[in-house]
Amino acid sequence: MRMLFTLTGYVLAGYCLLCLLLYLLQRQLIYFPVPAQLPPTEPLLLQQADATVLVSQKPRETSQALLYFGGNAEDVSVALPEFAAAFPNHAIYLMHYRGYGGSSGKPSEQALVADALALYDQLQTKHSDITVLGRSLGSGVAVQLAAQRKVAQLVLITPFDSLSALARRQFPLFPVKWLLKDTYNSVAYAPGIYSPTLILLAEQDEIIGRAHSEALYQAFAPGIARVKSYSGSHNSELAASQLAAWLATATPSAALSN
Repeated sequence: MRMLFTLTGYVLAGYCLLCLLLYLLQRQLIYFPVPAQLPPTEPLLLQQADATVLVSQKPRETSQALLYFGGNAEDVSVALPEFAAAFPNHAIYLMHYRGYGGSSGKPSEQALVADALALYDQLQTKHSDITVLGRSLGSGVAVQLAAQRKVAQLVLITPFDSLSALARRQFPLFPVKWLLKDTYNSVAYAPGIYSPTLILLAEQDEIIGRAHSEALYQAFAPGIARVKSYSGSHNSELAASQLAAWLATATPSAALSN
């Protein structure tokens, strides 16, 4: 019996140690900063109190702008030429998260959302019609921005309902609800969004299950969002020209469609 108690104690101690490691290292498991392959030569600089955030840009004298928040481990600089070609009537702004692509600071949900809001407020002084795109991790940033600011259109590419829900699926044996610092709880913000929203799902998404994206869709008020699917995996490239064509004909629908 004493041996059993001793073994149980070792197991519990090991489990608690793993929980502690998950808590301490979680942001290293969530964020994967990458350098910019095409360092912006004349970037827009967003000066925050504790960081300088670089924004790759294609400035244009127009009321329309496109603001993009990329996925994890995505170098947004490489998308600038394609976005600029596909949206010739828009000024283009691609934010390099803290720690990514030359931006200083360390990424966190609070910091990334604060940067997004500050960047939007700065851009709104020049552009009255701002379309916001968020891909994967960036969808969590874009949703919170759209819930707190009026955007012309919101586009979410391979989005998820919450990081907590994804973490529970990946780490079912751990109390991630209590361990997770950055939750990106998009389902809590979606009901407060009133801008036309397009949700794009990869048919072979091996990272974010369709159920997580559909749960987010269901959280929007009826008629605000519509869903389209495209062939590919989570990290497949989605042509900006195809995105521009979808946005040109975007009409929100309460029905889930493919």
